[in-house]
Amino acid sequence: MYVWVLAATLIICGPSLLTSCSSNDDDDKTTVVQPGKEYFTLWNQCEALTALKEYVADVTNPASKNFIKEADRIATFDMDGTFVGELYPTYFEYNLLEYRALDDPNYTAPDDVKEAAQDIRDFVRSGKKLPDHFDMKHAYAAAKAYAGMTLAEFDAYVKAYAAKPANGFSGMTYGQSFYKPMLQVFDFLKANGFTFYVVSGSDRFICRSLVESIGIEPNRVIGMDVKLRTTGQGTAEGVNYTMGKEENLIRTSELIIKNLKTNKVMQITQEIGKVPVLTFGNSSGDCAMHNFCLSHPTYKTASFMLIADDDARDHANREKALTLGQQWREAGYHVISMRDDFKTIYGDGVVKGGFTFAN
Repeated sequence: MYVWVLAATLIICGPSLLTSCSSNDDDDKTTVVQPGKEYFTLWNQCEALTALKEYVADVTNPASKNFIKEADRIATFDMDGTFVGELYPTYFEYNLLEYRALDDPNYTAPDDVKEAAQDIRDFVRSGKKLPDHFDMKHAYAAAKAYAGMTLAEFDAYVKAYAAKPANGFSGMTYGQSFYKPMLQVFDFLKANGFTFYVVSGSDRFICRSLVESIGIEPNRVIGMDVKLRTTGQGTAEGVNYTMGKEENLIRTSELIIKNLKTNKVMQITQEIGKVPVLTFGNSSGDCAMHNFCLSHPTYKTASFMLIADDDARDHANREKALTLGQQWREAGYHVISMRDDFKTIYGDGVVKGGFTFAN
């Protein structure tokens, strides 16, 4: 009876239930997965989940030729559309800029910021196509829109907007719009000795504000960046200025990087210093990160793409999603179907509805 229970537990949790110690690595840790715990109660049985479980079981098994020591078990996750809803009615940071430039009574936006915000509004409300390379147009406008805010002020501003009801749903705020099954992936990986990072095209400090509620530390968030200054620094370069004890850091209008495509690879390399062995994304902006992972020179790897194919429980273009799913499979990525693989998306009490606009 004991052997049967142990075997069943290993199927669910992987061989790291026993240990993840490498006899040759003194700095490696021991992982003990909670016996009998089922991490994926919000998932249906599916190819992607099986692939994830089998991968983790293999690379955490000290007897496997594919064993990865804990220090190298690095997983990276895109945010929008990967574990946070992005179609309510568009990316959170796009919605935030639209509000900031067009609706916030305490802010008067410059013309170029208003123009970018109006592009978003026209896209959301009338389906007008966004201009080419709008990701960069938005990035420059967003940098300017929040310039002068201290980091604490910006964090409070993001969280105040995140507390608003998510447009297109009842029973959920923007700040609650996490894909609940994907949060279980975080728990599973943590239990198996993985360190995971959020690697997003969205503003780093927006991401930090959103993921704080699910326990992701700010030092594990990589995103779009703007240059920072202190409140007393003025135009002096940081190398020539010493910050005083009474000063705060403020955002500037100077964009450093838009963290998309190959820029994600560069940022992972600069900030983490290791090639991830496991990656999760949902769009072409994540392909470079996946390919970087799959070309790992040392370890067995795996990459996963979510497709937004559930037009009953979420706002989705199913036909487009299925086309993308085939494309991702051909590229060598595992595909997660939100419609077929998730028992729920946002949790109980959240219902998709129509979009409403105040003005």
